[in-house]
Amino acid sequence: MAYALHPSCGLVSGKPRAALRLVKTQGLSRDAWLQVRQGGIGSSDAAAALGLNPYKSQLQLWMEKTGRDASLPKLDPTDDSTPVYWGALLEPIVATHYTRRTGYRVRRLNAVLQHPDHPWMLANIDREVVGAADVQILECKTAGIHGARLWREGVPEYVQLQVMHQLAVTGKHAADVAVLLGGQELQVFRIVRDEQLIAQLIALEQEFWGYVQRDEAPPADGSKAAEVALRALFPQDCGAVLDWSEDSEMSGVFADLLAVRAVLAQHSQLEAQLKQRIQQRMGQASRALFERGEVSWKCSKEVRSLDTTRLIKDHPDLVQRYQVSRAGSRRFVVVE
Repeated sequence: MAYALHPSCGLVSGKPRAALRLVKTQGLSRDAWLQVRQGGIGSSDAAAALGLNPYKSQLQLWMEKTGRDASLPKLDPTDDSTPVYWGALLEPIVATHYTRRTGYRVRRLNAVLQHPDHPWMLANIDREVVGAADVQILECKTAGIHGARLWREGVPEYVQLQVMHQLAVTGKHAADVAVLLGGQELQVFRIVRDEQLIAQLIALEQEFWGYVQRDEAPPADGSKAAEVALRALFPQDCGAVLDWSEDSEMSGVFADLLAVRAVLAQHSQLEAQLKQRIQQRMGQASRALFERGEVSWKCSKEVRSLDTTRLIKDHPDLVQRYQVSRAGSRRFVVVE
């Protein structure tokens, strides 16, 4: 279930209250910090809690908050091939160049913050801006070659939700988002507190937190991230057979699945036909240009592969010696 924010909620009256300092993070181990985060929704969780994070589903976040995430893929913060590693390494550099660009001084705030009225709302902020009347928080981001496309039209929605969550928890007025694009271009965006959006954000996050408190899984949303979560939750089958022939709800879901598959099959066949018409006209040409784009049809480089069938036939003893087993995965098969 993905939520959508709409500027239609009533305004929250009164001056926002300052955040509580829940835990000091200086000297806190990563495991202890993760345990604190498990007790609430942090700012980096906000978009996932609403089903609006392109990298994490509600179901994955629910698994993390309920301690069911042991089999989920984990990001290694020391792996220098991941955006997480480079984001942490470059954060101080981004903060330094933000100060050079804007003239605003910043400092670390080594604490997990807690909303004064909603104790399940937590926040870590990268830096607080010192001595500025118009902005109080700095969020540092980095985006590589591929991630930079998400910033073409400004701050991505999932980052906006993260920052609005921070403003909700801290009671502050505004935050700057400084992003380093492609390792060489720094851009700064201002996000101002919006009471209507904050009111709706709190309501929707509280709805998600209800799933955590009830130990009830939120519905899967069709994303790849939700599929990963389901495979981690239910890696093996037990052989049981469920008879849903008299269950109108699940029978309706199955009927909808069949209908969607039929439409997809029709579109897949049409796609193949259109592609083949282009290929037929191209002949031996490598590229074709159109009003709205282009296609290429080129030979890939020669690839050398191992003839395993012949190897097994000629050297069965070697195959036995170097054979490794791999856990099977569940296949979802639809039969009409």
